[in-house]
Amino acid sequence: MRTILALFLLLASAASFAASKVEQVRVAAVADTTRVVFNLSAPASYKYFSLSKPDRLVIDIADSRFATTLAGVNYSGTAVSSMRTGPRDGGALRVVLELTGKPTPNVFMLQPAEGQGYRLVVDLVSPGGSTQVAQVAPAPVPAPAVAPPPVAERVTATTAVSSPNTTNETLRDLVIAIDAGHGGVDPGATGPRGTREKEVVLAIARQLESLIRAEPGMRAVMVRDGDYFVPLRQRVIKARDGKADLLISIHADAVNESSAKGSSVYVLSSRGASSEAARWLAEKENASDLVGGVSLDDKDGVLKSVLLDLSQTASIEASLNAGGRVLRYLKDVNQLHRHQVEQAGFVVLKAPDIPSMLVETAFISNPQEEQKLRSAGHQRQLAQAILSGVKDYFRDYAPPGTKLAMWNAARQHIIARGDTLSGIADRYGISVAQLRVSNNISGDRLYIGNVLRIPPSDGT
Repeated sequence: MRTILALFLLLASAASFAASKVEQVRVAAVADTTRVVFNLSAPASYKYFSLSKPDRLVIDIADSRFATTLAGVNYSGTAVSSMRTGPRDGGALRVVLELTGKPTPNVFMLQPAEGQGYRLVVDLVSPGGSTQVAQVAPAPVPAPAVAPPPVAERVTATTAVSSPNTTNETLRDLVIAIDAGHGGVDPGATGPRGTREKEVVLAIARQLESLIRAEPGMRAVMVRDGDYFVPLRQRVIKARDGKADLLISIHADAVNESSAKGSSVYVLSSRGASSEAARWLAEKENASDLVGGVSLDDKDGVLKSVLLDLSQTASIEASLNAGGRVLRYLKDVNQLHRHQVEQAGFVVLKAPDIPSMLVETAFISNPQEEQKLRSAGHQRQLAQAILSGVKDYFRDYAPPGTKLAMWNAARQHIIARGDTLSGIADRYGISVAQLRVSNNISGDRLYIGNVLRIPPSDGT
């Protein structure tokens, strides 16, 4: 017992004085590759080898210790099923990745760049995927000073692979479906001066399309791009056919009271979702993509309902989050009619697998707001506010496999001793106000080890 205690104290002492710390772990799947990134406080040598039955990748990082937690790591959709760590003799850290399938591992060290510190990157390429070596390989890493693995373990040579900036051809754009309400034989509401809703919302939709087209990593799909009518359910189908990540339906409100004014954002209500689930199951019995590509053909009725309900619940939660951010930016352009996101059973919001929102830009029945809606400048401001909210949402929730997801992962800062908000802002060429808003920071206190999201600079 005394010997075991002494060994434990020796290992703990070695770990506490390790030269490098693993401060953060990130796991993401992009196309046929799963990328695992270990953020390190200092460079470290390493060696890795593979084991089978079950399939595992073992990484020994010399003179290092684990200074974070794996509790919040999400492995869904990746080639990693779980991960564990533990100290090794000589102060090394062992990391074991439990794998699904037999991906080809490539491990390399990235030097500090663009606000990031040292990173040990593990790329797990699925069978048949590309394992091309980058044209400019990362700096070589010296061999680790750790004991060699047992004879039964197969040692794999370290291989440099493409950095995040060289894999954009394998990533897709984020797709935003823009639905200009009404159209053709359906003019929508009419203002006191004869302004027709179908015309102003199409103008705003085109402004939004233009802004999205200028955004790297984003693409717009117009549900209608002219003065013609599209049936409500067909609008949902067009968004789904365009593989939209988000559907935005643009309208202009109207009531009998001419004094009513302000912008609103609506998402689907739970009651509307329940009735829609029954309709989809009845009319789309053989659809293969109702719940993110999972076929329902071989599922019984109860399981179909459960899967669809889960998909719709997730979509509504995402819609509420994104809608809240759009509303927050709209208040800088127009007075708000409702200060929180409303929920209703609008048909156009009923895609079971696409987050959707309906934006009532203003009251066309209000003479002052009608006048604003006729202004191209105000239309542009409304479109910019909607886009700002959308970008804010996808900085946190960009879908895996999109360019935005990869870029977002590269724009983070781990707080170190001596960091200040102004210093971090200067380092990345952004304002302190941007940094506060992006990270919901109200005071000036920072905590070592916390991760800050770095928003794009004003010039990007």
